[in-house]
Amino acid sequence: MNLTRELSYEAGVDQVRAMLCDPAYWDKVATATGARSSSTTVDGDTVTTDELQEVAGVPSFAKKIVGDSTQAIKTIAWHGDTADFRVETPGKPTSIKGTLRLDAAGTGSTLTYDLEVKASVPLVGGKLEKLVAELTDAGFTKEHEVGTAWLAGER
Repeated sequence: MNLTRELSYEAGVDQVRAMLCDPAYWDKVATATGARSSSTTVDGDTVTTDELQEVAGVPSFAKKIVGDSTQAIKTIAWHGDTADFRVETPGKPTSIKGTLRLDAAGTGSTLTYDLEVKASVPLVGGKLEKLVAELTDAGFTKEHEVGTAWLAGER
């Protein structure tokens, strides 16, 4: 299943990219999304966040597959103003991969996620992909709220 999401910011590309490469920013995003724990490292142009997320409010078919919590390892590998984006969930049948891109937009910028959500589960894979895409999209809403506040100086 494909998922595309644009997040607009009233800050330039360089400011947004600096935010996206700051572990403290990702700590705030993790808190906003309800992560049990989170750790972010930066190695050159690669940002890796390892989170433990609570699985709450999901249908019973999904709860049986993913359990009470999910480890999500998010990797963003920058190449200029584009990046390879990947989320792995060790021991779970789901993954997300794709790209993100930063573009100037007037006096601000736009961050575009273009992703493919996969769930390798017979019979219910499509339903699980849809659920993961919905939860990921909700996470992007929280990420945007944190990013907007961050760029306004709330750190």
